Amino acid sequence: MIAIPAHLSPADLVEPGPSETRREFSGETMGTTWSAVLYAAQTLPDELFLRRIQWTLEGVVSQMSHWRPDSALSEYNRAPAGRWQVLPDEFRCVLESALEIARLSEGAFDPSLGEAADQWGFGPSGPRRSPPPAAELAPPLHDWRHIELDPKAGRALQPGGVRLDFSSIAKGFAVDLLAALLEQLGASSYLVEIGGELRARGVKAGGQPWWVWIEPPPGCPLKAKVALCGKAVATSGDYRFRFEHEGRSYAHTLDPRTRAPLTSPPSSVTVVYDRCMDADAWSTALMVLGVDSGLAMCARHEIAALFLVRENAGWRAVASPAFGAMLV
Repeated sequence: MIAIPAHLSPADLVEPGPSETRREFSGETMGTTWSAVLYAAQTLPDELFLRRIQWTLEGVVSQMSHWRPDSALSEYNRAPAGRWQVLPDEFRCVLESALEIARLSEGAFDPSLGEAADQWGFGPSGPRRSPPPAAELAPPLHDWRHIELDPKAGRALQPGGVRLDFSSIAKGFAVDLLAALLEQLGASSYLVEIGGELRARGVKAGGQPWWVWIEPPPGCPLKAKVALCGKAVATSGDYRFRFEHEGRSYAHTLDPRTRAPLTSPPSSVTVVYDRCMDADAWSTALMVLGVDSGLAMCARHEIAALFLVRENAGWRAVASPAFGAMLV
């Protein structure tokens, strides 16, 4: 299965110039790994790119990590009811996008599940070996629908007890931020990746696009690759973070309606989008919705998504209309 974006601009296909050299960098961030492959002028030293990349990633972590008690996100989560919390610019950008996708997805994407994620062992309190008592999972008085934004003052209202968790959007945002950084530094063509979320611009030397294999679930023989020219891709799956208890598996993606792990989700959902932040969030929302409701949501918002579903007889790939239009 090969997918190529249907609409490409000249900037999406720019080829490195003769004075530009290929650079490769990698490291660790957000509990995972990152990498960047780019073409830039020989006059720009590698140390400049690496230092700026690391500084940018540290900025995202310091603002949006729910593991760090001194992060801006943790400060918001601890704020008392009724406080208008001033937010850093990047944090505010992510919160605005998270609330918009929560609205568009009718709550399938929920950035206010921080408390439930922690209760299930997917937060800063550490992993669990058994489900939490049902009494602990009572719906809170307030959720994402009660958060108010004051863009002019750069602040957000803590309605009381809301605990944000940006695990399903922050990595995508960081990919977008690195993409913008590389363009500012003069990279004509690049591929950026953090924990399997990717974004690319231009093509490689010789004119070949940045081909990216879609991450399959374990044991899935289906293979698909995307020509990532001017696009981003993100995958959510039921196999990444999980625990087993009494013969049942509990994965990290929670259903906002039950505040518990999904019971019969697709094995994975991959979304191709302009921004990686949006691809990241929508892939989670579509996992929650499942194939049928997810396809309806994709058609409504023209989302290019590929669902991989485990069945008794094997595996099934289901493409949204927008993703199907990319197939060649």
